[in-house]
Amino acid sequence: MQSNNKRILIVRNDKLGDFMLAWPAFATLKQNMPDCEIHVLVSHYTADMAKLCPNIDSVIIDPGKQASLSDKLSFTAALKKQHYDAVITLFSTTHIGWMVMCAGIPYRLAPATKFAQLFYNQRLKQRRSLSEQPEYAYNQALVMHYLSALGIQPATTPEPPFLEFDNAVLNALKNQFCHQHGIQTDHKLIFIHPGSGGSANNLSLEQYADIARSLRSRDGHAIVISAGPSEIDYAETLGKLLGDTPHTVYASTQGLEQFSQHIAIADLFISGSTGPLHIAGALNCNTAAFYPRRRSATALRWQTTNEAHKRLWFSPPEGAEQEAMSTIDTSDAAQQISEKFLLI
Repeated sequence: MQSNNKRILIVRNDKLGDFMLAWPAFATLKQNMPDCEIHVLVSHYTADMAKLCPNIDSVIIDPGKQASLSDKLSFTAALKKQHYDAVITLFSTTHIGWMVMCAGIPYRLAPATKFAQLFYNQRLKQRRSLSEQPEYAYNQALVMHYLSALGIQPATTPEPPFLEFDNAVLNALKNQFCHQHGIQTDHKLIFIHPGSGGSANNLSLEQYADIARSLRSRDGHAIVISAGPSEIDYAETLGKLLGDTPHTVYASTQGLEQFSQHIAIADLFISGSTGPLHIAGALNCNTAAFYPRRRSATALRWQTTNEAHKRLWFSPPEGAEQEAMSTIDTSDAAQQISEKFLLI
């Protein structure tokens, strides 16, 4: 293979958290092939986040497996006109595999799993079901495999943050937010996001309330309950459980970019294993996360991409049911979170 493959399509067309865990892979490819043109194929829901990624040159929206045959053929024809040199599929689906093959992309790489692998002429065995590495490492491994095929020896591994906003914009936003909600600007902002995309078990609202009430800080803090557009009622219910504990409910109603900017002003982001957690990770925020011990959903597999010293995680103890989030000791969790991030 020649090393002039400069227009590359990367596919990660599933949920928000999964897509955010592909950002180190985009950075790895761009860092080692700075002149390449990276196009990504994503779901409609994650397109706005893809447009924020500094390593992505063009965003293509998946028509979806339910699209008509006519729409799929039109989409395939559009892919063919792009004259891609390679496609790297990080998450395999049959309809995408069929389309990239029909588009005549010469180098087609995907994990060696699922029926969809038959549409690819390059495959990498990963055994993701064993969850022996973080999801972002599995994504990076596919990019590294492609670089190796080109004879490129990666220089260094990219470091977080993978998503950044202008400091002046964030400072203005924090001042505005604190003024609007009556928060002292020198207090730490602790975002608690109780909602979940449903792919992993989460704490109950009562547990989140216990944690929020038990947090301690050296110089003062403010609790911000964050929510996506469909989670507002859920966040407000948590607010009611907090009672007299001072708090603010922030609902994201103006898109993922604004929501991400609000996450960026947080001094700490607390949640289950869900998309906003992985936005916080890409921003290199401090994170405290709650995971089940089920092998496909562990803290290792869905580890955030922030620096190691900025991560803290909790799971059901050994001996408890893997999905029994109620067995997590919220008092101990609040103490550990306070000691690591707030009492310093």
